[in-house]
Amino acid sequence: MLQGTVKSFDPQTQAAVVLTDARVEYDVPAEAFLSSRLRKLTIGQRVRFRVEGEGDAARVTYVNILTLPDPA
Repeated sequence: MLQGTVKSFDPQTQAAVVLTDARVEYDVPAEAFLSSRLRKLTIGQRVRFRVEGEGDAARVTYVNILTLPDPA
């Protein structure tokens, strides 16, 4: 599993973008939230996630919250 930080989250579509520590962005589709039983993510939150496939076929299939976002 990879780890990263939530870059954006759209509560209406349940879609997010996660930026890994290696600076690679992954789109997190609503299906990944359904399998994870999550309701929302917060920008800045640390997450662990599973990616299936490679290159253009890579997709996030599971996401899990590691930490709460840093208070600003």
